[in-house]
Amino acid sequence: MLYSSRGDPEGQPLLLSLLILAMWVVGSGQLHYSVPEEAKHGTFVGRIAQDLGLELGELVPRLFQLDSKGRGDLLEVNLQNGILFVNSRMDREELCGRSAECSIHLEVIVDRPLQVFHVDVEVKDINDNPPVFPATQKNLFIAESRPLDSRFPLEGASDADIGENALLTYRLSPNEYFSLDVPTSNQQVKPLGLVLRKLLDREKTPELHLLLTATDGGKPELTGTVQLLITVLDVNDNAPVFDRTLYTVKLPENASIGTLVIHPNASDLDEGLNGDIIYSFSSDVSPDIKSKFHMDPVSGAITVIGHMDFEESRAHKIPVEAVDKGFPPLAGHCTVLVEVVDVNDNAPRLIIKTLSLPVKEDARLGTVIALISVTDLDADANGQVTCSLTPHVPFKLVSTYKNYYSLVLDSALDRESMSAYELVVTARDGGSPSLWATASVSVEVADVNDNAPAFAQSEYTVFVKENNPPGCHIFTVSAGDADAQENALVSYSLVERRVGERALSSYVSVHAESGKVYALQPLDHEELELLQFQPRQPNPDWRYSASLRAGMHSSVHLEEAGILRAGPGGPDQQWPTVSSATPEPEAGEVSPPVGAGVNSNSWTFKYGPGNPKQSGPGELPDKFIIPGSPAIISIRQEPTNNQIDKSDFITFGKKEETKKKKKKKKGNKTQEKKEKGNSTTDNSDQ
Repeated sequence: MLYSSRGDPEGQPLLLSLLILAMWVVGSGQLHYSVPEEAKHGTFVGRIAQDLGLELGELVPRLFQLDSKGRGDLLEVNLQNGILFVNSRMDREELCGRSAECSIHLEVIVDRPLQVFHVDVEVKDINDNPPVFPATQKNLFIAESRPLDSRFPLEGASDADIGENALLTYRLSPNEYFSLDVPTSNQQVKPLGLVLRKLLDREKTPELHLLLTATDGGKPELTGTVQLLITVLDVNDNAPVFDRTLYTVKLPENASIGTLVIHPNASDLDEGLNGDIIYSFSSDVSPDIKSKFHMDPVSGAITVIGHMDFEESRAHKIPVEAVDKGFPPLAGHCTVLVEVVDVNDNAPRLIIKTLSLPVKEDARLGTVIALISVTDLDADANGQVTCSLTPHVPFKLVSTYKNYYSLVLDSALDRESMSAYELVVTARDGGSPSLWATASVSVEVADVNDNAPAFAQSEYTVFVKENNPPGCHIFTVSAGDADAQENALVSYSLVERRVGERALSSYVSVHAESGKVYALQPLDHEELELLQFQPRQPNPDWRYSASLRAGMHSSVHLEEAGILRAGPGGPDQQWPTVSSATPEPEAGEVSPPVGAGVNSNSWTFKYGPGNPKQSGPGELPDKFIIPGSPAIISIRQEPTNNQIDKSDFITFGKKEETKKKKKKKKGNKTQEKKEKGNSTTDNSDQ
């Protein structure tokens, strides 16, 4: 049943003998259809979507594609009903010549997920070519002395069709002198011939006009004709005779110019000029034969004069004649069949169609990257191709159908380790020596956000002068990200918490893009000695450190840079990194700063006017203790203006005996600050 161009079953039916449609599925999943050549536009071929298991509604969303591998738009698919139909004229002879098989290979590709199907559409031959003779007229010169049953070869007709459509039968117009000798099917190398059934008499019948008709086996049958003009000659009654009617020789396609092909031999029983032989190709030999072979007229040797190509023609049939010099001349005939032997002279060809580039680094294993097809024009082992891939790459080749491969992901990708791959596909044939071809595929690995930002260090300690101007820059944090582009853009923020009675964000802020940390208000050392962003839990081990450290981000210490300030109550030393005490309660006062508690490692020591061990101006106490801890901290004295890290002053040791519990005295309020004697280090640009 034929279908209209829209794929609907509205077309008029044709004779079943003109249209045989077939569809079957082999074990490998290969889909096959058949359609006659010369079928009209819109001819139904098959329900390809249904046969491939595809839903009609998903053809357009999944980007249904039909690739006919260079055969143009001969076939098309109606995406509304999934029917494969004939789109333009198909001539089997143009597509496949005299080949017994003629198929159009289709590659069906759908996306999301990517699937590839292979479909073969066989183009069936119809009887659309009549038999054709090499010429419309054939001239024969036959001596009247030729005996009965003499045979005179004729060149048969050719038919571009195949099978029954090219199976020819011959008939000769009625006459009393000649009958037609048609070889049987197993004697196809033997040409047609006229057989003399009655002796010729030139004086009675100098010429004969016969019609030779060739009819093919198609339905309806087609015919071709040639006029035979027979001139009856006198005298020279012995024609040259070859010792064989058929010579067969094998010739490699890379035979060089001048190579001897064969040396056929003919003899003539006549004497003198009637027995002298001249060799030549028959007059109706094709131009292609003349361009490739030469026959020596005296010796009869046939040599190569042109390029042999197995891929162009696998055999050459050469009609040869030997003509004597009698008058009229007589001729003998034979056929030389040259079989061209393939040599490995064609390297494989690679065609790569990339589909999914770049490849995301989190792509699933088995993701198809590219489709690869390989061809080799040689035959047998010379045309058998195997493909391989550059070793040690996270990809592999998967054979999908004959010489078709898919390049797929074989192992996990990591863009941060390798951002691109230059793959080389090698196709090698089975010849000896083998030939090969390579093709490159550049695979870029696309980034995914699989790396968190990381700081250069887990904690920072920053020292800031008190009474800073509002909005001053006190520190810059910086984090890196191993990802790329937008995945590597880092923004900064504070983790909110309470500092005393106020929120952390009322003291400091961080710029989301630059990471710069700003003090939002003047900071008072006496009120807020340590400002900590994301602080860790206090460590009660006195050996841990002489100063607090930050958690993830930063700690800010407000200090006087080790300056001893003289006030009404005596020198006031404020080091947030040391604790101090004296053997006697009245010798001094130990009090924790604001926000400090038991086991804290930040303390303030004051000398009172009644302290008999009070040092002079610029001098430091020599020993301190940490309340509740079996530790003695010794401080060595340095010059007044020597700006060094306080950690250089500190020495830790154990108390020799437990000191008596001291009664804490309420500390006096912090004395009013005086002008500092030395400038402190400004860390605002850190």
